[in-house]
Amino acid sequence: MKPDNFPKNIQPHLIPEPKGELYYQCLGCSGQFSMEKLLYVCPRCGQVLLIENKNFDDLKNLSGSTWQQIFDYRRMLNIPALKGIYRFHEFIGPTLPLDDILYLGEGHTPMVAANAPLQEKAGVAFYYKNDGQNPSASFKDRGMASALSYINHLINKDLVSDVIAVCASTGDTSAAAALYAAYLQPHIKSAVLLPHKKVTPQQLSQPLGSGARVFEIPGVFDDCMKIVEKLSEEYPVALLNSKNAWRILGQESYSYEIAQDFDYDMKNKVVVVPIGNAGNISAVMNGFMKFHAVGIIDELPKIIGVQSKHADPVYRYYLEPEADKRVFTPVTVQPSVAQAAMIGNPVSMPRVMQLVEKYNAAAGEKRVFVTQVTEQEIMDWGLEANRNGHIACTQGGECLAGLARAVEQGIVHQDETAIVDATAHAMKFSGFQDLYYTRSIPEEYGITSKPELINAPRLVLPRDPEKVPAQGAPLSDDEFKTFAGDIAQRIASELNL
Repeated sequence: MKPDNFPKNIQPHLIPEPKGELYYQCLGCSGQFSMEKLLYVCPRCGQVLLIENKNFDDLKNLSGSTWQQIFDYRRMLNIPALKGIYRFHEFIGPTLPLDDILYLGEGHTPMVAANAPLQEKAGVAFYYKNDGQNPSASFKDRGMASALSYINHLINKDLVSDVIAVCASTGDTSAAAALYAAYLQPHIKSAVLLPHKKVTPQQLSQPLGSGARVFEIPGVFDDCMKIVEKLSEEYPVALLNSKNAWRILGQESYSYEIAQDFDYDMKNKVVVVPIGNAGNISAVMNGFMKFHAVGIIDELPKIIGVQSKHADPVYRYYLEPEADKRVFTPVTVQPSVAQAAMIGNPVSMPRVMQLVEKYNAAAGEKRVFVTQVTEQEIMDWGLEANRNGHIACTQGGECLAGLARAVEQGIVHQDETAIVDATAHAMKFSGFQDLYYTRSIPEEYGITSKPELINAPRLVLPRDPEKVPAQGAPLSDDEFKTFAGDIAQRIASELNL
């Protein structure tokens, strides 16, 4: 639909022009720094950063209802830069010209209502938001679209050139980084660091397929992250982990989409996300707070972060009810089927600490919670979800397990509706399903395969096993007629037809 066909009062706002003044805000010393160069930590104190807009209050010159109309009408535009996460341009990257925005089909992933049996089992009405339907099959594309659009902007302004982008990953980050960097070649080359033999084959194939340099490192993700940080401190590389504050901006789009899909009514809503490196939950909180501050939404939803018992430093931190007595202590992780969440020292923990306090204060009560689940619950709930028509990854299983735990603990109530994050496509983690079905998940995961959840193919043979079709050796018409009738009869018997 063309802009001229929209209401006159909306037309001036449909296609945004670059405006605003962004800056890096240190969460430690409160220092403010220019956006003219890539920063990942504060140059004074080394703390992580958020990106703020000095002109954010100007967004309040339009009413919340007007912003709702702008975003709703933008849905009908055929401008690539506004079809993805930058539909919410003014809240994500207001200084970027549309020509610099990189769009590969990310964002606006579907919310699918759970069927009645699954809702009854979980104890509350809920939707899955299927972020596995992003281009690289995970939510990481949101942050990469933002981070790489900004780097593309710097390239187009001749502020950087011959960029080497690096990241540490448990799989999904590397796939997204390599994909978006590949689109911008030859200006950008990518290198990814992965923990050796702790990434699924499907995830490993993605950065390799996108042409990235892939380095496997002994240890776990936290070890890879330390090496990437060392590279970013001593060499001219672009860091694409969630230390990159542009990543957080892009991931805020998850909040904006949920608000829009509920017609901006966030009353009695609960958003459930895995914590992992804590960038996503930080972005979700920040996004909802921005919409709330401008009046686009009237209420802040509850947010529940979920951690496996095998990697739960944030859960342990919030076990202490008194804020001034809390001490964050990294943990040594154990193996987890929710591999993307297997992080013992989240980079964005300082963001979480600050944003949780702001979020609860803006809501006027405690609205952010953290739950802990077992590996058994993660696997079982993920399989239950997929058996009920979803495509939930193991992190999606972790979130559904966390929702069920929150219902059990009285955090979530019957009059509320939850939105559960399936961060990646189920196919990325299908190996764990195979191990479950064959009862061969290693003992250190602490998972026992339940017979009622196991599924396996059954080979059906005719009475005469010599008379079967084969590639290059078809049966005669009479032989195949006998074969087909025999097999059909056996299957009908199995199905009680």
